[in-house]
Amino acid sequence: MKLKSIVLSVCGSLAVFGMANASPLDTDPMLTLDNYSIPVGVKGAKIAKVISSCGSHCSHEISIEKDTAGIFTVDKHGAIALKKGVALKADSPVFVYGITIKSGCESKEFELVKDQFIKNKVIAHRGAWKNHEASQNSRNSLKYAIEIGCEASELDVWMTSDGEIVLNHDPSVGGKVVEDNTAADMATVPLKGGDYVTTLAQIIKDVKKQNKTRIVIEIKASLKSQERTDELTAKVMKLVHDMKAQAWVACYISFNYNSCLISAQMDPTARTAYLSDDKSVNDLKAINMWGIDFNYKMFEKDANLIKDAHAAGMTVNVWTVNKKEDLVSFLDKGVDYITTNEPEMLLDIIKEKKSK
Repeated sequence: MKLKSIVLSVCGSLAVFGMANASPLDTDPMLTLDNYSIPVGVKGAKIAKVISSCGSHCSHEISIEKDTAGIFTVDKHGAIALKKGVALKADSPVFVYGITIKSGCESKEFELVKDQFIKNKVIAHRGAWKNHEASQNSRNSLKYAIEIGCEASELDVWMTSDGEIVLNHDPSVGGKVVEDNTAADMATVPLKGGDYVTTLAQIIKDVKKQNKTRIVIEIKASLKSQERTDELTAKVMKLVHDMKAQAWVACYISFNYNSCLISAQMDPTARTAYLSDDKSVNDLKAINMWGIDFNYKMFEKDANLIKDAHAAGMTVNVWTVNKKEDLVSFLDKGVDYITTNEPEMLLDIIKEKKSK
């Protein structure tokens, strides 16, 4: 991957969020953009709006501090665009452009990515592992999800005893309880295909080597305390920002309601979805959830869920759908994403539908 650099600068005072039942974490809102992908072949393309850490009401002067590529501009309202007459070529090997933005006294680096991301609705549940020599939630399962052409690869994260973020679905793996062991301990647990239990940081490094497939990060609820879940959530959000990986994260999801609140408050532009079925579409819309993300049985109980979510401007993901007839049915119903253990089957169905 070739990398060019651009830097923007934004300065503003941080606001501290008040949140019911939340532990006293550093969950201040972060300086963000409302988009991180650059359209291909569009001269002077509009890319993103800068969202200050003190909210959209801030009136700090916004400027580009550094732009090594020399192709970006930002106006007084914080709108980032390609310079007049400039367009990205599809066949150029460069697909990542670094930026640093300044607003007031705050500066932050970002990476904008040439938008060649796949949009086919296929979310590989815990990666593509079932038909490959790969374990769930592994580097190999991500690799195969990328190779077969999924829109995104879903993964699950826990926090170790020493505060690191590692991948696994269940509370334990290889006889080790994740929350009771260090990251170094977990890294000794062997998986299929020569893999070992890995960290979210390593997965982010892997996914950033390409611009076709994104990741969906499920934040697991601690079995020890809500405070640990809150801490994990804040660490995930900060890690993604620190590694400038926002463009590669399709969505943050969790069964833990407070985790979703923290994600949405730390980064109001982040795509966030709540997995439990105890909230209505209107409830989720009210707390800035990007979409609904329910088990397929919920859609059988309420035939209006998809229509109601779309009417509210929300996306619809359904999980975990593995039977061919169900995959076809949800495609026909117009859901936006399908999470499945059978991504190859779903890709074949989509290909067959397009050929008709």
